[in-house]
Amino acid sequence: MAHRPKRTFRQRPADSSDSDGAEEPSAEAGTRKEQETSSPAEEGPPSGGGRAQAAGQPHRVRGARGRGRVWATSRRAPGAASRAEGAGVQESRTVDLSTDEEDETHHSSESKDDQSSSSDSSSSREEKEFSSTVKIPDAAFIQAARRKRELARAQGDYISLDVKHPVTISGTERNSDDDPESEPDDHEKRIPFAPKPQTLRQRMAEETTSRNETSEESQEDENQDIWEHQQMKKAVKIIEERDIGISHSHGSQIVKKFDTSISFSPVNLEIIKKQLNTRLTLLQDTHRSHLREYEKYMQDVKKSKSTIQHLESSSNQALNYKFYKSMKIYVENLIDCLNGKIINIQEIESSMHALLLKQAMTFMKRRQDELKHESTYLQQLSCKEETSTNGSLAVDEKTQWILEEIESRRTQRRQARVLSGNCNHQEGTSSDDELSSAEMTDFQKSQDDILQNQKKVFEDVHDDFCNIQNILLKFQQWREKFPDSYYEAFIGLCIPKLLNPLIRVQLIHWNPLKLDSIDLKQMPWFTSVEEFMEDSKKEDSSDKKILSAIINKTVIPRLTDFVEFIWDPLSTSQTTSLITHCRVILEEHSTCENEVSKSKQDLLKSIVSRMKKAIEDDVFIPLYPKSAIENKTSPHSKFQERQFWSGLKLFSNILLWNGLLSDDTLQELGLGKLLNRYLIIALHNAIPGPDVVKKCKQITACLPEKWFENSAMRTSIPQLENFIQFLLQSAHKLSRSEFRDEVKEIILILVKIKALNQAESFIEEYHLDHLKSLIKEV
Repeated sequence: MAHRPKRTFRQRPADSSDSDGAEEPSAEAGTRKEQETSSPAEEGPPSGGGRAQAAGQPHRVRGARGRGRVWATSRRAPGAASRAEGAGVQESRTVDLSTDEEDETHHSSESKDDQSSSSDSSSSREEKEFSSTVKIPDAAFIQAARRKRELARAQGDYISLDVKHPVTISGTERNSDDDPESEPDDHEKRIPFAPKPQTLRQRMAEETTSRNETSEESQEDENQDIWEHQQMKKAVKIIEERDIGISHSHGSQIVKKFDTSISFSPVNLEIIKKQLNTRLTLLQDTHRSHLREYEKYMQDVKKSKSTIQHLESSSNQALNYKFYKSMKIYVENLIDCLNGKIINIQEIESSMHALLLKQAMTFMKRRQDELKHESTYLQQLSCKEETSTNGSLAVDEKTQWILEEIESRRTQRRQARVLSGNCNHQEGTSSDDELSSAEMTDFQKSQDDILQNQKKVFEDVHDDFCNIQNILLKFQQWREKFPDSYYEAFIGLCIPKLLNPLIRVQLIHWNPLKLDSIDLKQMPWFTSVEEFMEDSKKEDSSDKKILSAIINKTVIPRLTDFVEFIWDPLSTSQTTSLITHCRVILEEHSTCENEVSKSKQDLLKSIVSRMKKAIEDDVFIPLYPKSAIENKTSPHSKFQERQFWSGLKLFSNILLWNGLLSDDTLQELGLGKLLNRYLIIALHNAIPGPDVVKKCKQITACLPEKWFENSAMRTSIPQLENFIQFLLQSAHKLSRSEFRDEVKEIILILVKIKALNQAESFIEEYHLDHLKSLIKEV
C-alpha cells in the first residue's frame, strides 16, 4: 500500500498574547519520549488525544518569516480539536524541529497512523487504549517549568564591566541560537525600528529558501492529490472484486437444467459414415502435406550438410580475410609512404638535372663564344687596313685571352693523344669539354651532395616499403595463393605506377650520356622486375608487360629530358652512349607497340629536334680565298679544316642513329641539311688532291650500308646526287694531274654508293679498262 504523503497547513501568526503559550513546557519533552518508547500496539490509529499529542510535537520554523508547518492527517477525530485547544496546540505550531531524528520519528508514526486509519477506521477499542496512555501536563506543571526557564535565563542577563562584553553578548546570542528554550520574552527583546541590512549572500540564501519552499509545497500538494486518487481507486477495486465474488458464489449454486423443448435432427449410419469419410479425407490430406514438408526439410538438411562439408574442405575463410586485410593495409601504408616522399624525390631530381644542365650550357656557350671570337680574329687578320704599322693585329684583351685558352686546351689534347698513341686524329673532332680544376671540384662536390641526399630519402623507411624486391614479393605471394583475385584486380597494371618513385630514386645518379654509366639491365630494380615476370605462369597476363610499362612511364621520360636539355650532338661519346641505351629501351623491351608508341615518338621527336638545332647553331665552315688556304700552316687553313672536320663529326653522329630513326629522317638531316649545304660547299672550295679524296672517303664511310644493300641498284639515292657530281669532277681534275692514282679511289667510292652507271661512263670516257673489274666484282 502506498504511503500517505505529508499534508501541510500554513501557520497562523501568533498574537502577542500567546507569548506565554509559545513556550513549551519541559514536561512536553517527557511526554514525547513516552510516546516514542511506547509499544507497537500503541502506534496504531490514534484517538483524539493521540492526534492532540501528535499535533503538539515540535516542527521546524521556516526561515525568518514567522511561518510554521504542522503535519496532520486528512481525517481528524471528532474530539481532537477540543483536546488540542486544551493542550496548547497553537503553541506547538511555532516550535522548531531541531534534529532530523525527531522528524523521522514523526513521519514513521504518521505513516503508521495513516495505514491503520485507512484499513480499519471503526476500531474504537484501540483508540480508547491509546488515549489512556497519553498524559497531558496540567497548568501548574507548565507554570513551574516556565519559572525554572526564566531563572536560568536571568543568570546571564547582566552588563559586564569588562571591555570584552561584546564577546559575552555574542556568546549569549550563540547559546540562545543553540538552545531554542532560552529565547527571551517579547517584552525583553530589542525592537528593531529599521530592517537590518543584509549581505548579498544572505539575500541569495533567502531567495533560494523561498523558491525551495514554494517548490516543496507544490510537490507536497501534488503528492497529496496523487495519494488520494490512488486510495479512491483501491476502494473502488475492492468493492468490484467483492461484487464479482458474490456473483460467482450465487452462480455456482444455480444448476443448469436441460431444455426438453429443443429437438435434434435424426441420425443414421449414412450420415455418420459420410462425416467419418470427410474427416478421414481431411486427415489424409494433412498427412500428405506433412510428408511433403518433411521431405523438403530433409533435402534442406542434406544440402546444408554438403555445404558445411564443402566449406570445411575449402580454404579457411578467416585466413583468406586476414590475408586480404593485411594486403589492403600494406598497400595503403605503401601509398602513404610514397606520397610523403615524392616531393623530396622531385626536389633531388630537379637539383641533379639543374647541375647537369648548367654544365652542358657552360660547354655550349664556351664553344659558341670561342667560334665567334676566332672567326672575328681571322676576318680582321685578312684585312690589311686593320693591321698596325709593325704588321701585328690589334686585338682586344678578351679576344686575346680566349684565343690563348683555346690554344692551351688544344696543346693539352695533342700531348694526351701522343701519349696514347693516337696519331690519326684530325683537328676539330675533339669535343672540347674540358673543365678547369676549380670548376671540376665544384661540380663533383655538388654532385656528391645530391647523391648523399638521395641515400637519405628512404633511410627512415622499412625495407618492406622501399625495397622493390620485398614489395614484389608481397604481390607474388598474392599471385600464388589467390591467382584469380590477383588477375581480376589488374595488379600487373598497378605495379609500374607503384614502383615509379622507387625507380626514380635509383635513376638519379644514372647518366645515359656517359660511356661508363651503369646499364639498365644491371640495376637492382631491373633484375627484380624481370624475376617477377618470369615467375608468372600465365603467358598472356599483364605481368609480362610490367617491365615495358616501367620503361615507358619512368625511364623514357627521363631519357627525353637528357636529350632535350643536356645532350650535345657534337660529342661522339655522348651520342654513342645515348644510342646504346636507346637501343636497349626501344628495341629489346618495346613488346607492346600500342603502349610504347607515345613515349617512343616523344623521345624520337626530341632527338630529331636536338640534331636540327645543332646543325643550325654549331656548324660553321668559312670560305676563304684559295690564296689564303694554299698554305696549310696558315690560320685560315687550320680554322677551315677544324670546322670541316667538326661538321663531318656531326654528320657521322647523326648517321649513327641508323636503325632507331627512319631512313627518310636521317637522309633529310644528314644528307640534305648537312652534307649538301655545308660539306659539299667546303669540298668545292678545297684544292683537289689526296686530302679531298680522304675527306670523301670519310663521308662515304659514315653512310649506312643498308642503304645500298639492293644488288639491282644501278643508281644511288637522290640525296647523294651532288656528292656524286663532285666525285666525278674531282676524278676529271685528278686524271690530268700528278695524282692520277687517286682516280681509282674515287671509282671505288662511286661503286660503294651504288653509282654504277656514272662509274661506267667515266671509265669508258677515259678508257680506264683496268678499272672495269671493280664494277664487275659488285
